[in-house]
Amino acid sequence: MNRIASIVAAGLVLLMLAASTLFVVDQRKVAVIYALGEIKEVIAEPGLQWKLPPPFQNVVFLDRRIQTLDSPESRPIFTAEKKSLVIDWLVKWRIADPRQFIRNSGPDLRNLEARLGPVVQAAFNEEITKRTVGGVLAGEREKIMNDVRQRLGDEAKSFGIEIVDVRIKRVDFVANITDAVYRRMESERKQVANELRSTGQAEGEKIRADADRQREVILAEAYRDAQKIKGEGDAKASALYADAFGRDPQFAQFYRSLEAYRASWRNKSDVMVVDPGSEFFKAMRGTGAAAPAAPRK
Repeated sequence: MNRIASIVAAGLVLLMLAASTLFVVDQRKVAVIYALGEIKEVIAEPGLQWKLPPPFQNVVFLDRRIQTLDSPESRPIFTAEKKSLVIDWLVKWRIADPRQFIRNSGPDLRNLEARLGPVVQAAFNEEITKRTVGGVLAGEREKIMNDVRQRLGDEAKSFGIEIVDVRIKRVDFVANITDAVYRRMESERKQVANELRSTGQAEGEKIRADADRQREVILAEAYRDAQKIKGEGDAKASALYADAFGRDPQFAQFYRSLEAYRASWRNKSDVMVVDPGSEFFKAMRGTGAAAPAAPRK
């Protein structure tokens, strides 16, 4: 019985010893073996590996995937025009030299990010201060990111990492400048609107003046043509009257008398008090000079 217990205990010891000497390296990680506090070996190949049991050797795993470092806080940066801008950025990085990485920052990735953040911010400060607001916002944005990435290249080697990419996420003015920019934009838009209104009013007045001029010309030409036609008609009528009255003078006198009567009584309510024996009524009575002559036999 004691022998069985001894065998079981020995098996457990061997199992614990095997567990402390064998480990698996994931394909997403790098294994770093320490021997009495010093880096003994770096294993990048995935699979089952072994080492000496603690405290002779210990293993630490480092993530070999691409990591993202975001700007920890938004700090204003002055441009070449002395305008304050707030830049939000991100940096993509990964471990290139595990030994150097551990020597510089230890196995904790947060230590590296705490030290790398100020370096990236300083690189952006140097690049932004050389450029104008327009260049930062649009014209030279891509060049700024490339220049910052090149600046970080040498620093990255001392950290044991590789800079994969650098990006600007957001560029904005500080609060007080933003309000001033909005007010200036509003003023500019109002100025443009007023100019457009003034131009439209001037064009409207010009169009109305031209239309009025054309109207006056058309009316004048129409009146001229009407008067011309009327004059021609009056001349023709006068010629016809003259020809007709020249053939029979008595009929002409009779016609004029009728026209005088018509002019005298334009309305039914008109009243005229005259002497019945006056020349005015002779034509009606058939006597006097106004009476038409008897037809010839």
